[in-house]
Amino acid sequence: MNLLKHKKFTPFGTHTCLVLNFIKHLCSSSVKLPHYKISHSFYESLIDNSIHITHLFQIHGHLVVSGLQYDRFLMTKLVNGSSDFGHVGYARKLFDEFPDPDLFMWNAVIRSYSRNGMWRNVVEMFRWMRWVGLWPDRFSFPCVVKACTELLDFGLSCLVHGQIVVYGFGSDVFVQNGLVVLYAKCGQIGLARVVFDGLCDRTIVSWTAIISGYAQNGEAWEALRMFNQMRKTDVKPDWILLVSVMRAYTDVDDLEQGRSLHGCVIKTGLEDESDLVISLTAFYAKCGHVTVARSFFDQMKNPNNVMMWNAMISGYAKNGHAEEAVDLFRGMISRNVQPDSITVRSAILACAQVGSLKLAQWMDDYVRKSKYGSGIFVITTLIDMYAKCGSVESARAVFDHASDKDVVMWSAMIMGYALHGQGWEAIYLYHAMKREGVCPNDVTFIGLLTACSHSGLVKQGWELFHCMRDFGIKPRNEHYSCVVDLLGRAGYLKQAYVFIMKMPIEPSVSVWGALLSTCKIHRSVTLGEYAAQKLFSLDSYNTGHYVQLSNLYASTRMWDQVAYVRVLMKEKGLTKYLGYSVIEINGKLHTFHAGDMSHPRAKEIFDELQRLERKLKDVGFVPHTESVLHDLNHEEKEENLCIHSERIAVAYGLISTAPGTTLRITKNLRACVNCHSAIKLISKLVEREIVVRDANRFHHFKDGLCSCGDYW
Repeated sequence: MNLLKHKKFTPFGTHTCLVLNFIKHLCSSSVKLPHYKISHSFYESLIDNSIHITHLFQIHGHLVVSGLQYDRFLMTKLVNGSSDFGHVGYARKLFDEFPDPDLFMWNAVIRSYSRNGMWRNVVEMFRWMRWVGLWPDRFSFPCVVKACTELLDFGLSCLVHGQIVVYGFGSDVFVQNGLVVLYAKCGQIGLARVVFDGLCDRTIVSWTAIISGYAQNGEAWEALRMFNQMRKTDVKPDWILLVSVMRAYTDVDDLEQGRSLHGCVIKTGLEDESDLVISLTAFYAKCGHVTVARSFFDQMKNPNNVMMWNAMISGYAKNGHAEEAVDLFRGMISRNVQPDSITVRSAILACAQVGSLKLAQWMDDYVRKSKYGSGIFVITTLIDMYAKCGSVESARAVFDHASDKDVVMWSAMIMGYALHGQGWEAIYLYHAMKREGVCPNDVTFIGLLTACSHSGLVKQGWELFHCMRDFGIKPRNEHYSCVVDLLGRAGYLKQAYVFIMKMPIEPSVSVWGALLSTCKIHRSVTLGEYAAQKLFSLDSYNTGHYVQLSNLYASTRMWDQVAYVRVLMKEKGLTKYLGYSVIEINGKLHTFHAGDMSHPRAKEIFDELQRLERKLKDVGFVPHTESVLHDLNHEEKEENLCIHSERIAVAYGLISTAPGTTLRITKNLRACVNCHSAIKLISKLVEREIVVRDANRFHHFKDGLCSCGDYW
């Protein structure tokens, strides 16, 4: 019988039937024992060591037989035990059958609902408890506060906060920490800060709540300021806090401080915490250090951690490593790791950057078969992907198939038309959007203004810009730069300059960049130099600005000035971006640079280039040699032009595909005037459609014409 009093006695370590027989023996024994004391401790041990809900059923039955079914302590333990096994209904049944439950049992049922994510039931039980006249204690409120947090019910949260004060728990640190989290989750970070500032005893939980709250609400700098304030106290950070701080450094792209925090993680021996490893992966990936991020990813102990995959795939996608992102996504699928919506959207973004229509179609097929095919965010990224992969028709098909269209989806489709220079289609869609009762936002107008700019619809674009305020939208620099581009491309350079001078906000790099770009088109040197000086003062280490100015000088044969710009670039350690073109053949991407002889079929490619050059001359094509290096003779200039990367890609496509096959090419820079004119004629000579995506837009070449109407 001494065994019954031993604290480590675990009855369910033996067969259940033996335990039940033992109970029956006790109940029928003629030995005179202190019945209540022994039975009470024995049943308590049974409940604590139960490993299945059926054990609790049996124990409850024997409590009834023993006359202990009204023992508050044991019945409360049964309620808690049922909750642990996820049998909330049974816990509630025990509660309902108890004649006069005390506060402990009420708290047990409330906690049971909370543990199982039944937040509305938590609130209802709390209301009922107060209605019957029971006063809540410090153990009642944390579950209710958590329920309000999960429900994101700000109005209810305020009522609960008021009751916390009324019942005298306004200074309870445990309850107050919950309120900080609650208000932060509800987007009321100011109120969270008020509660935090009122805390007398700030624990690590308190600091974590406010710092993570700022980070989650997009106030990374304030989160970091609070972290620095915490470091002046005696509170030591734990891994949960460091995850939030690392997130804040990720949001502000502070590589130096993030590395410093990484060192702190190592010193405190927390480098193996999985959530911290995920945060470090995301941090280095976001800051462009994808190799370091990949080293963390490869050390992953749990290959099924989808957050780790998301950090790496999105890191690749957002840092110009689209092919690696797609390969990693395919690897994830092959390992049967279930992606979530974030993974799928990151993979779609990567496919859009690759620019392969076949890859886009594969991605679309995967999404349709997955559970994310009807998600509005995923559908929107599919529209964007198809538009960027050269098929605005497929983008429209996805758009038309969607049943629930929000303003983001409408805007994505409008921007798709803008990329392809289909200005009128973008405008028609805008009017259809308004007829459907969807109000445009600032992104909608960026798409519309871009579409008008790429189509030469100056009047329509000007009107659209001025109707933005009708929808309560205040133009940003992005809108102003679109209007400058709209006016400048059409030759209204003076009007574009006056427009900039009258801007109510300070013109940004994008505005002056748009002016410089249009000055190059119309060879306006004086105004272009002015725009360039503005750009150099705002962003002196951007290679593109110097290249634009150099191209402007070259177009007007000002070779001394071209040389001067090159000297400026050299002094600043800047180098011109290397142009390249990519074409997909039979599911494989082939990349070419100007004059590239590295391809295994280089001889065939250059033979085809020569054949094309002869055909172009036969039909009277005259190369545009103005902007080619001035120290070359005319024949060398022509030869230099015909071996540009896009021309090599076209030649390879022609020798690698069947007649009539559409060629799809992506170039990282703006297409040059000569190649644009040449490819127009080539499309007619070889009877092919050639789609070229350059840095600004799409060009659909067919029958000797381009979709841009030579307006780019």
